[in-house]
Amino acid sequence: MTEAYIRAAEVIPSKRQLEWQKTEMYAFCHFGMNTFTDKEWGDGTDSPALFNPTDFDADQWARVIKNGGLNGIILTCKHHDGFCLWPSKYTDYSVKASPFKDGSGDIVREVSNACKKHGLKFGVYLSPWDRHEKTYGEGKAYDTYFVNQLTELLTDYGDIFCVWFDGACGEGKNGRIQQYDWPGYYKVIRELMPDAVISICGPDVRWIGNETAVCRESEWSVVPSRLAINEYTAEHSQKSVDEKIRDRYKMELDLGSRKAIKNEKELIWYPAEVDVSVRPGWFYHKSEDYRVKSYDKLVEIYLNSVGGNANLLLNIPPDKTGRIHEIDALALDSFARSLRDMFYNKVSEGSKVKASSELDELHRASNILSDNGILYWQCAADDKEPEIVIDFGEEKSFDSVVLKENIATGQQIESFALFINKKGKWKRLCKGTVIGYKKIVRLKKKVSSDKLRIKITSYRVKAALEKVEICASREYI
Repeated sequence: MTEAYIRAAEVIPSKRQLEWQKTEMYAFCHFGMNTFTDKEWGDGTDSPALFNPTDFDADQWARVIKNGGLNGIILTCKHHDGFCLWPSKYTDYSVKASPFKDGSGDIVREVSNACKKHGLKFGVYLSPWDRHEKTYGEGKAYDTYFVNQLTELLTDYGDIFCVWFDGACGEGKNGRIQQYDWPGYYKVIRELMPDAVISICGPDVRWIGNETAVCRESEWSVVPSRLAINEYTAEHSQKSVDEKIRDRYKMELDLGSRKAIKNEKELIWYPAEVDVSVRPGWFYHKSEDYRVKSYDKLVEIYLNSVGGNANLLLNIPPDKTGRIHEIDALALDSFARSLRDMFYNKVSEGSKVKASSELDELHRASNILSDNGILYWQCAADDKEPEIVIDFGEEKSFDSVVLKENIATGQQIESFALFINKKGKWKRLCKGTVIGYKKIVRLKKKVSSDKLRIKITSYRVKAALEKVEICASREYI
């Protein structure tokens, strides 16, 4: 039997997974009945009369989120309490029974339209666990109810880039047990919205395993297929609102190394998503107004997630008025400015590139400085420790190096090292493990050199880099 790491090298992403990865960073907007009851998990008994945002402005959400550098919004269309943010035909527990716009409002439509207006992608969160719906726990009856609501969201609200299924359930052993018809749900999504990824309790995108934005040092996108079994995700998800899942790690630390996969029979492309809230809670609570994460904490999270081969789903919960609070908006604005400053000066532009080998004329080393997203460099098959030297032509200072594999052909690189030229000798800056879609190497301080050397010290079947950017952060006097 072929060794697992060789089989892993042949696993590639689907088109929808590739497009999702390019989205990189997007917002989670937890908004619903809990916003008005000051809860995290509602029990489905709160009156619809409580839902009444006094200054709802989806356009403000989109402006703030786009200004924060995020590329989409995933809206909690229905959370565990069962209250629907659209006027579903299949329940009275929705906005149509609330005083919001005299029962004629549709939060989902307004957010979808705002996303389209501002060039953001739109995704839907639909909780499988429903504490209000009477058919929950009755098998087929609830599956039909759930599919009906899923169909409404996928046919009436434009393009959907992601359907996000939560694994949380607090029913316990003595509660109502619903065996979800996952294959049936997936079939509906594939038929109605074939380009949408199905996340978390789904086959396309994997939960990182905690809500603290703790990331693995080596985040592989090719992992054992057993991780996509929904029971595995549910077992590692929250069982009660009091469970401090965000205060502890619930993840295996090594999912994709040669050692981790050596006995696995089936491997799949199952990339990671980091979900974390800008506040301690997922829904808005006034008591947390001064506990919003600082911009430097958000930058750290970005570097560890997007800069570590995962996507970032950052929760920004609107308040009772129906707007994103000004404190959250300020944090996002400062975060976006910090990222712009970090990658302000691309010192690698106009440089000369030389590689230890090239597969052929099409896979030249100079492709790594291209922005077309199609061409890439690949080493010759017999080059066991390939390297690239980027010559700036003069001494330049920098403090960030961004590396991207060509993941359309798989994830291959297992380790690398960076060196700079100092008086004709190579001085090692750092070493790292996997690269994947994106690896951001952030140096503690700026270094100066006329050349940067990238050495691939270990790879699976082929080494291929699509993009390299060497950046100097902006300095203010």
